[in-house]
Amino acid sequence: MSTAPEPPSEPAGPQPPATAEDLRAALARLAPDAVPTFDAERATAVARAREQVSSAPMRRFLRQWALYVAIERHPDQAARLRALEDRAAHAATPAEAAAIAAEIGHILDKAAAEAGIPLGGAR
Repeated sequence: MSTAPEPPSEPAGPQPPATAEDLRAALARLAPDAVPTFDAERATAVARAREQVSSAPMRRFLRQWALYVAIERHPDQAARLRALEDRAAHAATPAEAAAIAAEIGHILDKAAAEAGIPLGGAR
């Protein structure tokens, strides 16, 4: 039995443009259970954008879902992220929690780069 890490799986399609329609279409294919949440959050973002007379709520919404799609495009990576999130809730030591947080950060940084989201969430 080899201890070498397995090569990452191929992405399930290209990263879509960060438009509501393109992200929703990708979700329908990659994570259909997330579509109702996407629709509800989109309605909330539109309402906030109108109330605030600002595009900031829609920009945040699109970045959030572009990141989600970037993660879900890689099934192995998405599963690993979920497992790390579960482990983080039960970390036994600060060192274990830090290691888990670092790996989660690496996954999120990689997904952000694929989604074209600047690190640090810059507008």
